[in-house]
Amino acid sequence: MKQHQLVLALFACLSFWSCTEKASKQKRPNILFIMSDDHAYQAISAYGSKLIQTPNIDRLADEGILFHNACVTNSICAPSRATILTGKHTHINGKMDNVHPFDTTQMTFPQIFQKAGYETAMYGKLHFGNNPKGFDDFMILPDQGNYINPDFITPEGDTTLMGYVTDLITDLTIDWLKKKRDEDKPFMMMYWQKAPHRPWWPRADKFKKYSQMSFPEPESLFDDYSGRGTAAKTAEMNIYSHMTYNHDSKIRPETLKRMGQIDPDVPLYKNGFTYPYNRATLEQKAAYDPVVDSINLYFETHWPKMSREEKMRWKYQRYMQDYLGCIESVDENVGRVLDYLDESGLAENTIVVYTSDQGFYLGEHGWFDKRFAYNESFKTPLLIRWPSKIKAGSVNDDLVQNLDFAQTLLEAANIDAPNDMQGESLMPILTGNNKEWTRDAVYYHYYAYPAYHMVKKHYAIVKKDYKLIHFYDDVDEWELYDRQKDPNEMNSVYDDPKYADIVKELKGELDGLRKKYKVID
Repeated sequence: MKQHQLVLALFACLSFWSCTEKASKQKRPNILFIMSDDHAYQAISAYGSKLIQTPNIDRLADEGILFHNACVTNSICAPSRATILTGKHTHINGKMDNVHPFDTTQMTFPQIFQKAGYETAMYGKLHFGNNPKGFDDFMILPDQGNYINPDFITPEGDTTLMGYVTDLITDLTIDWLKKKRDEDKPFMMMYWQKAPHRPWWPRADKFKKYSQMSFPEPESLFDDYSGRGTAAKTAEMNIYSHMTYNHDSKIRPETLKRMGQIDPDVPLYKNGFTYPYNRATLEQKAAYDPVVDSINLYFETHWPKMSREEKMRWKYQRYMQDYLGCIESVDENVGRVLDYLDESGLAENTIVVYTSDQGFYLGEHGWFDKRFAYNESFKTPLLIRWPSKIKAGSVNDDLVQNLDFAQTLLEAANIDAPNDMQGESLMPILTGNNKEWTRDAVYYHYYAYPAYHMVKKHYAIVKKDYKLIHFYDDVDEWELYDRQKDPNEMNSVYDDPKYADIVKELKGELDGLRKKYKVID
């Protein structure tokens, strides 16, 4: 009898230990890392956008924290993603531009999560490498991917899914959360959208809706770059001069052929219209065609009579219509995932991050694209929700970078970060201990020149009050911006004697940052 009682007692202890261990594991937060490609903070209503309402992304600001001074280390897609994954600057992880190979010996934070017992998955756009490291499951787009009927790379091989890419990536993500994950393990899910990357093809219903809308122009749409140096004047990202008719504005090749030579200096993409359009089925084309036809009819009828200024304005509106139409789908799909977290009971113990791989120009300075250390491409949206830790409705203006994401998430999961990571954990900010955050300057470095868009190599130190930029390689030019007096960065004051002491001080701090981060030019 005593032996039987002893066995029962031992069984009870083992059961208690097992349940306690399982409960302990479950207390580790789940992580849903949402990232879009080229999503400008100016196109999120939580940031005060006058262009679009994004109620679902805004939920993360309402229920968590919104960062006003989040930025990137290198404003170009693949290098930014490599920095996020490794917690290291691009000269360390090898992905300095979209051409240089990623150093595959580098440890990524998903690998660390996987080793620590998390179940890991990635769905959407990685943009470099076909076999992402540290994931138990993945379906990723090859290279840039396609909006219509996209191909995917999977551990089992390539496949094509029929439908619109933003919806499909969300379907895959929710399906994994519902059916595929091990519910006994915490998860680290990367839900990375292609949208709103160029060429902007909204879903057919959004294409129709947004083609009928018009949007306010930025003050600097017709910027002449007189207050800046060579780099701004020679960059090839002007909406009028460098945004293509076929690839970007959706002008059919047969329309252009009928019209003959128009603006010969404006480039054309080979198959820029036909390649994405011809991925659609006949039924899908039928949904797009009425809008495409109306755009082409207007273009063919009015373009020859337009002034250069009118052409710039028309191309800006076409750009915004398609770009913002893509974003509305992103926002709606973020809502679908957040709703599932609520319905499933996962929301309370899940950290949700929303960000972009960098910012983007929405006509500011007359530009599209990114690359510069100027504000619109340097600054990136960052919103984080963690119900048990972050006070709802928090707002923060500290200087934080995508360099910090890996260490932040590792600390949140109580996982030790490698000593060679170069960021800083945002946990003091997330938990309301802002006084423990002491960073007052960040370092930026862009390497991809000569290359597409021809933005010159440059590096910068950025503080809340000032931004000092050095353009180098085939030029040697410095620019200084007083961020309080000139928030739109229209006029460099580098040569103004009143700022001589500021220049000297910032150059000293810049040298210190370059040594700290082991920078090589």
